[in-house]
Amino acid sequence: MTRPPSALREFFRNEASGGLVLITAAALALLVANTPLSGLYFGALHAPLGGMDVHHWVNDGLMALFFLLVGLEIKREWVDGELSSWRRRVLPGVGALGGMAVPALIYVVIQQGDPATLRGWAIPAATDIAFALGILSLLGRRVPVSLKIFLTALAILDDLGAVLIIALFYTASLEAWALAGAAVALAGLIAMNRLKVTALTPYLIVGLALWWLVLQSGVHATLAGVALALTIPIRPSPAAPDDATSPLHRLEHGLIPWVAFLVLPVFGFANAGVSFAGMGLGDLLAPIPLGVAAGLFLGKQIGIFGFVWLAVRLGIAERPAKASWAQIYGVALLCGIGFTMSLFIGLLAFADPALQDATKLGVLAGSGLSAALGYLVLRIVR
Repeated sequence: MTRPPSALREFFRNEASGGLVLITAAALALLVANTPLSGLYFGALHAPLGGMDVHHWVNDGLMALFFLLVGLEIKREWVDGELSSWRRRVLPGVGALGGMAVPALIYVVIQQGDPATLRGWAIPAATDIAFALGILSLLGRRVPVSLKIFLTALAILDDLGAVLIIALFYTASLEAWALAGAAVALAGLIAMNRLKVTALTPYLIVGLALWWLVLQSGVHATLAGVALALTIPIRPSPAAPDDATSPLHRLEHGLIPWVAFLVLPVFGFANAGVSFAGMGLGDLLAPIPLGVAAGLFLGKQIGIFGFVWLAVRLGIAERPAKASWAQIYGVALLCGIGFTMSLFIGLLAFADPALQDATKLGVLAGSGLSAALGYLVLRIVR
C-alpha cells in the first residue's frame, strides 16, 4: 500500500513558498501606500461590504481560515506529530516560552508604564511561521531538517500561546446570547466527534454558524476557527501517521494552499500598507514602534536562544540533530519575524489608526532586521 503524502513535508513546501508570496504582498502594500495610488488602496480597504468593510472581512473572515489551519496543525502535531510526546515538546516548548516572555518584557520596559501603549505588550511575542520558513527555503540544504522541524514546532506552540492571549486579553464586551449560541454550536461539534462522524461537511456547516455567533459575541471571530479545528477527528496510526483518510488530514491538506497562497498574502497586502509621508527617524524611536521592533529583534533571539541553551545545559532537552549552536542562533533570529500574528494582535490592541500605523512600523522594522540577520547568519555558519 502506498503511503500517503506527509502533511509535514507538504506543510514545509507550501508554507515556505507561501512565505515568499507573503513577503511580496507586504512589499507591494508598502509600495502602493507610498504612491499616488494610496488613496485608492486605503479607500478600497474601508469600502462597506455586507455589514462590514473590506478590511474587517479580511481580518475577521478570511483570517478565521488561517486560525482554523493553525488549530489543525496544533492538534495534528500534538496528537500524531512532532509534539506527540513530552520529550519532543520540551525544547520547542522552552524556546516558545522564552520567545514570548522576553519580547513582551522588553516592550513593557520601553513603554515606561504608559497605560495607553502597554496594551500592545503581546505584539512582539508572536512568530510568523510562513515568513520564517520562506526565508529558510532560500537557504536550501544549508539548514538541517531537524532545525526546520524545531522551528515549526516552536512556532506552533507560539501560535497556541498567541491564541490564548487573544482569548484572555483582547476580548471586547460580551453578548450573552451569542456566547450561549456559540457554546451550543461547539457542543454540537464535540458530539459529532464523539459519535465518530467523519464527513467534513457537517463540521464545516456548524463551524460557519459558530464563526457568526462568536463574531456577534465580542470574542474575536477568528478563535472560532481554532475551536472548530480542535473538534475535527484525527486517527493516529504508528504505521502511517500521515493517514490521508483522517478527516483532520483531509481538511488540512485542502486548506494549506488556500491559506498559504490566498489568505495570508491578502492579509499581508491589506495590513502592511503604511504611509511613510512625513515620517523620520524620531517616529521609529517612539515607544510603540521601538518597543515592538526591539521586542522582535532583541527579545526573540535572547529569549529563544537563551532558554534553549539553558535547557540543553541543564540536561532537560537535547539539541536538534546535526545542528550547531550558531545555526540555532540563526533560527532564533528568524523567529523575530512576527509579521502576520504581530500585525493581527496590534489591530486588536489599538483602535486608533495612528497607533496601528506605529505598530506596523515596529513590526516591519523588527521583522526586517530579524529576517536579514537570520538569513546572513544561517548563510555563513555551518
